Amino acid sequence: MDELKAVNLGQVMTTIKGSGRPNTVLWQAPDSIAFVARGREFRSEFHSDPSDEVMYMIRGDMNLHYRTPDGAEKVVVIREGEIVHCPAGTPHSPRFSPDAFVLVLERKRRGGEDDRFTWFCEKCGAQLHQSVKHVTDYREDPVSRAYEEFYGSEANRTCSKCNHVTESHGGPATGPPRSGPGMNPDPPRMLP
Repeated sequence: MDELKAVNLGQVMTTIKGSGRPNTVLWQAPDSIAFVARGREFRSEFHSDPSDEVMYMIRGDMNLHYRTPDGAEKVVVIREGEIVHCPAGTPHSPRFSPDAFVLVLERKRRGGEDDRFTWFCEKCGAQLHQSVKHVTDYREDPVSRAYEEFYGSEANRTCSKCNHVTESHGGPATGPPRSGPGMNPDPPRMLP
């Protein structure tokens, strides 16, 4: 057994801010992953995990968009100091400012398990694109890889139902976006 070590989350947040990276993995054990993530300028996809996910807001507030089994989009606000459990398979989109930080705890992926990153048309709600990633090492930042795939192809951003093309701002990996639908709202809000 390795030596047990406590982690100072304040120091982790400072390190993330200084590094320009969106997250820092605290550990990847055979059955668990823990990481601290900074909010991204733009988050529009819905992530589906093969395992349950627990999110604790260390600093700031988050609008956690999620889709119900019937496809309706809902939002729950997680305030600083609050925690939420997101069941396996629930499409969710954590949206929070770059000054906010979340601690995420989840199960490490097993062989044959994939993460799914899905975009929906902002005009008609139809599915635009789904990126499937087998995540063996969370330090590889699968969210940024999925964004590169989506925003790097106009075909992936074009709705086959209504022909709307989602703006190509490059996603969170390439810098700040212009304002528009799907951007992080200023204060967290509740949808009706």
